[in-house]
This record gives sequence, structure tokens and C-alpha cells, in this order.
Amino acid sequence: MTVVRTRFAPSPTGYLHLGGARTALYSWAFARHFGGTFILRIEDTDLERSTPEAVQAILEGMKWLGLDHDEGPFYQMQRMDRYREVVAQMLDAGTAYLCYSSPDEVEAMRERMRAAGEKPRYDGTWRPEEGKTLPPVPAERKPVVRFKNPLDGEVSWDDVVKGTITIGNKELDDLVIARPDGTPTYNFCVAVDDWDMQITHVLRGDDHVNNTPRQINILRAIGAPLPLYGHLPMILGADGEKLSKRHGAVSVMDYPEKGYLPEAMLNYLARLGWSHGDDEVFSMTQFCEWFNLDHLTRSAAQFNNEKLAWLNNHYIKQADNERLAGLARPMMEAQGANFAGGPALPAVLALMKERANTINELADAAMLFFRDPQPDPALMTQHLTDAVKPALAQFAERVSTVEWTKEAIAAMIKEVLAANGLKMPQIAMPLRLIITGQLQTPAIDAVLQIIGRDAVLARVNKYL
Repeated sequence: MTVVRTRFAPSPTGYLHLGGARTALYSWAFARHFGGTFILRIEDTDLERSTPEAVQAILEGMKWLGLDHDEGPFYQMQRMDRYREVVAQMLDAGTAYLCYSSPDEVEAMRERMRAAGEKPRYDGTWRPEEGKTLPPVPAERKPVVRFKNPLDGEVSWDDVVKGTITIGNKELDDLVIARPDGTPTYNFCVAVDDWDMQITHVLRGDDHVNNTPRQINILRAIGAPLPLYGHLPMILGADGEKLSKRHGAVSVMDYPEKGYLPEAMLNYLARLGWSHGDDEVFSMTQFCEWFNLDHLTRSAAQFNNEKLAWLNNHYIKQADNERLAGLARPMMEAQGANFAGGPALPAVLALMKERANTINELADAAMLFFRDPQPDPALMTQHLTDAVKPALAQFAERVSTVEWTKEAIAAMIKEVLAANGLKMPQIAMPLRLIITGQLQTPAIDAVLQIIGRDAVLARVNKYL
């Protein structure tokens, strides 16, 4: 097989969205599967909409996801000399020509065609043909350069996702490949870049299907080999509509802020258009081993926030507790967490992470260990009854001497309950309120063990 060279080529006109991230993931994994090369290319020729901030957002998104590129990032605006060189070669070869029609004249052509029920297009006024006399060149009007698209025949390719796609050349315009100021246009730059960078496989969204026949014709005109193309269906919201801001976060970099781990996002995106049997949870190493183009789906995928949250919970439970602490600590500091003299944060997170779907939820849950408890007085009255107070006093006496392990604490509580004829909730509920200020916590013996003997004793003694 040819050495695989794939590329991810976003336009820096906004953030890295989920569809773009999936395209990058598939292109990266395909290159990794075959030991090939993954190239990052920034297509920044749209000067009105491209911004440095968007470039940075793309680079940050790729870094967060861990989609490392082997070459690049290449910037099209830094390749202008190369594009002008190819335009000049095409003009010399007769595969491109100067067109002096003004924008108003071109629009008038299209209006006439619409009125006649035809597809609006450039009518070829300045297209040189044998025996044809071209109009006089208008004074002081700078020309565009148009690609001399074939008039007959078809453009056909075997799309690795959609199957064979065929488009008649009569459906295609003589595309502008350079503007009056000499700056090249999108489809032309893409074709030249794919040629120069020796791209073998192009995976991209199916909104590019209409660009592909134009790029194929340009590649053929410049004598370049054709890559294999695969156009991925779009990602839809749960309502079946195109994913947008009203569905929630659509920028990749919204997700770390919402407390998602990159491995969860990658695992989830991988399944939005590809499958490996019934496997739902897998590492990126496994994904790269499994990934091929045979199991890409033709139908649009629906983004499901609940499924992503389920995966994120799985990866949080698997994650190293020191890593989780590094992520949760800034969130907790913003909420006023007091870490001085408190329990070790990684140990707290190990206890709390079982039920957390996001790092944000985990940080919120862990706060009960790092702030002074303020139990609701009404709840204290309800749960700290006269029947319970003697047992609580015995509990406080035993706290000073019991071995401070989860198992020993549990055994001690059972002994106190038996001595006072009580059931576990009768002492566990007031203890939770006294120690954490909440009724809902993990197992009380685990909570007490992490809070620490001195803090437990100090808090219980306030109520005796």
C-alpha cells in the first residue's frame, strides 16, 4: 500500500467544532493505523473571516484532544508564491485564462440563466477557444483567473464513505482560481496543497462533496495524482437538526470547561460515524489498531449528551487521582475551598468519583470536605434527637482511641449502635450533618476516615 498521508485542514473562521474534531480524529487514526503521516494545514485565505484567535482555538483544541500532527501546521497565506507559480503555469498551459468580466456582468449572466430555467453560471465570455475572437480588454480593469473546466464528460470518484459519486462537467463553472489582486481561491489552494503535500486520503465533512469534482479537475489539469476521498455525514443534535449553539456546547474547548476528559470526548467522537462491532469503550491505542475506512457509516450521527456523560464517568473512575486533583483544585479554589489542614484531595476524589459525570460535579461534591459544615438547624432538630445524643457521646469517647481505619470505624459505630439499641440511619444521619452539613454523602465510615480524627472530634463536640 502507498505510504498513507492524511491531513486536517480547518479554516480559522471560528472555534474547532465537534464535526471538525471528528474529521481530525479519523484522519489522525488512519495515519496512525498505517504508520503514515498526519498533516495539519490551516486554510486561512479567507482574510475577512480568518482570525489569529481562531487559529489559536484550533491549535488548543487539537492539543487538548492529543491529536498530534507530524507535519505543519502549514498556513496557506505563507504559500502565496507557490500558488502564483502554479497559476502562471496553468495560464501558459492553457488550462486557465484571464477573465475581464466584472462582478456585475457575471451576476447579469446568472440572472439571464435563472430566467431561462438554467443553472446559473459563468457563460464563458472570456474563455479562449479555437477560432473564437475575445472581446476587447476593458481599460484599467484587473482580471480574475478562471480554471478552464472541461465542457463535456463526467467527474466520478469512489467515495470511501458514500460510494461512487458522479457529476457532469456541465454542472460545473469555470471556477475563479485567482482574484483580481492575485490572491488564490479556496478550491485551487486545496488542490495545490494536496498535491504538494502528497496527500493520499482526504477525509472531510460531506458539505465538501460539491468541492470535490472541482478539485479533481484542477488536480488532473496540473498533472497531480488523485487522493482517495471520503465525505463524512454531519453530526446532528438529538432533535435531528444540524448541531448548533442551541444544542449546547459545540466548540471542543467548551468541554474541558464543562469538566470532560479528552479521552471521553475522543472515544465518543470515534463512535459517531464508525463502529467496531458492539465495542463502546476503548482507548485511542485500540482505536488506531482497529480503525479502517470499511466501517464508516453513511448516515448522519446524533450527538447524545447523556452518552458522553456516561463515558466521561467511566474515564473519571479510571483516572489517576492525582490527575483529577490537578483538574478539580482550581474549580474548588474558585468556590472558596480551604485546603489548609484538610484531608488529601486525591483521597477525597477517589471516594467521590464513582458518581461524578464531570470534573465539575466531582469538584462540587468534594467541597464538603474543605469548608466548615453548616447544617440546616431544622434538619439537626429532626435527626439529633434525645434518643441519639447518648450514642453520639459514646461515639465521641471512642473516637479518641479507635484505630483510624475505615474498617475499625465501621466496627466501632456498630458497637455503639448495639449498646444503645439504635439502627444505622439513626446515628449516620446526624453524623453526616455534623461532619459535612449534608444528608447525602458516601459511606459514613469512609467519610469519617478521610476527614480525620481531630476534625471529627471537634465537630461532634460542638453538639454535645
